[in-house]
Amino acid sequence: MSNNNQNNGNRSNKNNQQRSVSDSLKNTAGAAFQTVHSALETTENIAMNVVDGTTNVVNSITDNSNNNSNSKRNNRK
Repeated sequence: MSNNNQNNGNRSNKNNQQRSVSDSLKNTAGAAFQTVHSALETTENIAMNVVDGTTNVVNSITDNSNNNSNSKRNNRK
């Protein structure tokens, strides 16, 4: 009986260690994926800000160009 109990105890310890390693790997992978996800969100936000800034510059140039054209037309009259 003593041997049987010891074997059961060893199996239980081994199972607990395997679960612990598995949980640790899952937690590490989860943290890594979260980091990558956050980095992608940050990259997306930066890209959207660049697009917004470019749009503002283009609109500003277009507005100035339209204003200059209107001024030239008004000066000809």
